[in-house]
Amino acid sequence: MCAPIEPNTSVAPVPQRAPDIIAPVIPEAEVETMPVDAPPGASVPGANPRAADLAVDSKPVTRIGLLLPTRSDALGPPAGALRAGFMAAYERDRTGFEVNLIDTGDSPQDVLAAYSTALEQNDIVVGPLARSAVSAIAGAGVAVSKPTIALNHPEGRGTGGALPHKLLVMGLSIEDEARQVAQWAATEHPGARALVVSGSSAWQRRIASAFAAQWKQLGNESQTMELAASNGYLSESGISQLRNRVDAEQPTLLFTALDADQLRQVRSSIGTSVPAYGTSSVNPGTEPGNALAELDGVRLLDLPWEVQPDHPAVMVYPRWNGSRRTLDLDRLYALGIDAFRVAREITLHPGAPFTMDGVTGRLSVSFGDGPARFERIQPTAVYQGGSFKPSGGGQ
Repeated sequence: MCAPIEPNTSVAPVPQRAPDIIAPVIPEAEVETMPVDAPPGASVPGANPRAADLAVDSKPVTRIGLLLPTRSDALGPPAGALRAGFMAAYERDRTGFEVNLIDTGDSPQDVLAAYSTALEQNDIVVGPLARSAVSAIAGAGVAVSKPTIALNHPEGRGTGGALPHKLLVMGLSIEDEARQVAQWAATEHPGARALVVSGSSAWQRRIASAFAAQWKQLGNESQTMELAASNGYLSESGISQLRNRVDAEQPTLLFTALDADQLRQVRSSIGTSVPAYGTSSVNPGTEPGNALAELDGVRLLDLPWEVQPDHPAVMVYPRWNGSRRTLDLDRLYALGIDAFRVAREITLHPGAPFTMDGVTGRLSVSFGDGPARFERIQPTAVYQGGSFKPSGGGQ
């Protein structure tokens, strides 16, 4: 979800999905007007639009507090990617807005303290990023007195606890992706029997469970098979058992709670005749000249930013050129773009529900007197010859 994600007969080890990335926290807040490209803590010549913009527009400037764990060793790179995307969107539509960076570290206690400061000094807050930090704000009795856009989902989501009315949760969720894939696969294969093939990591078990639950709710049957892995490789014995099971049971389709390299292992063994579906975790990327034949025909769901580079909403923003660029961090950059756009829309049209074509999907937001509601529908695609083709089953 994040955003988070994570392919040859000889398969390279797979990097682990980023931790609680879609997770940070804070000590004393350091608040400053943030420049577009300067690192946290730099001075900000020209980033304050008051003098220039207000000479043309007499409307008051809206102050956006961007609450990110830039002091965290583990979460600093994700925070940096998200911040870069946020500022790219701000540069495009900055008139009437001022962005203040609130630096944080790793503890929920720090986040709570910095969040209180952010509320005092800003009109709207974007953040925090860590799952634990969002949970702290949502469940610690903190007065969420101003619009706040959380960049992750709170822990224990789905347990029925009500969120503060002014807290909008718009983090990337690979479990939501799995549920959308279930809807898509059920539309393409009514009444199908699905075999859910999962790796042994926690995030893979979560998306396997999310798909299976949604599949059952749609009135369909599924079986789950978990394959052991070591250093990113699926065990040969497990793949052999899977091949025998596919031959014996002949499922209509596979849902693959795997990463791209593991799915290549599976398809190299069992072939490509059984339709395979997956979330963004099976996206191998689109490096020029790097077509992966084993993945041809795989149906997956991901952000427009990753699978629809010619989408009008995607084309207007610069690509991120971070030195540590990965698909996960690239998705967080995209989340940063949409976070600014949603914050801007909320402040320009208070209380009005809206939809927009975002770089992370088709976004629907309701932010008024009642509980905030957010929905993201991501496009569906088919991997073919090293690139992605629209499937016709999504946006």
